Amino acid sequence: MAKAVLLLLVLVAPLMISLLPSSSLALNQDFCIADLARGDTPAGYPCKPQTGVTADDFYYRGLNTTGPTINPFNIGLSSAFVTRFPGVNGLGISAARVDFAPGGIVPLHSHPGGTELLFVIEGAISAGFISSLTNQVYVKTLYKGDLMVFPQGLLHFQYNLGDDTAVALSSYSSANPGLMILDFALFANNLPSDVVSKVTVLDELEVRKLKALFGGSG
Repeated sequence: MAKAVLLLLVLVAPLMISLLPSSSLALNQDFCIADLARGDTPAGYPCKPQTGVTADDFYYRGLNTTGPTINPFNIGLSSAFVTRFPGVNGLGISAARVDFAPGGIVPLHSHPGGTELLFVIEGAISAGFISSLTNQVYVKTLYKGDLMVFPQGLLHFQYNLGDDTAVALSSYSSANPGLMILDFALFANNLPSDVVSKVTVLDELEVRKLKALFGGSG
């Protein structure tokens, strides 16, 4: 009997650990509303004094409308990361909304700090990601009500397949998953064009054109 109990503990313990919140803050107290004015730390934002917490701290309306347009990709993006929604601090969760105009694209990008779960609300979207081990591409066509997951840190993309606006809602396994858009990383920086050309094997004239498009210098 003792051996059976020990075996059960060995099998169940890793599962129970994986279900625990990622932040130690959530283990020690019910919540930790981010005090954004005090700055971020490796463990998250410091907590707002509990005496000043209200129901409004757990409520956010920022995803109820189309967000600002991101050019030249023809999409609207609004987010509910901790910097906009302090109530998610320490809880290992956040969200975003993307509105794809016809022809709209979410270019290759990654979230260094979290896995993404995409839910299509309206329209048809092509979505995919690239594995880091073999560069295998996994692509699916998603329709209203469909879900797709993008593992943490991997490059992924989405684009509108239809002639009407498509809308998707993403949730993340982090209060601040981060966002690195490949085009901006390559062409919105101040690295000299000849260096970018060398490290990307792109023609230098093309690099200069892309730097002009994305606001880079050098």
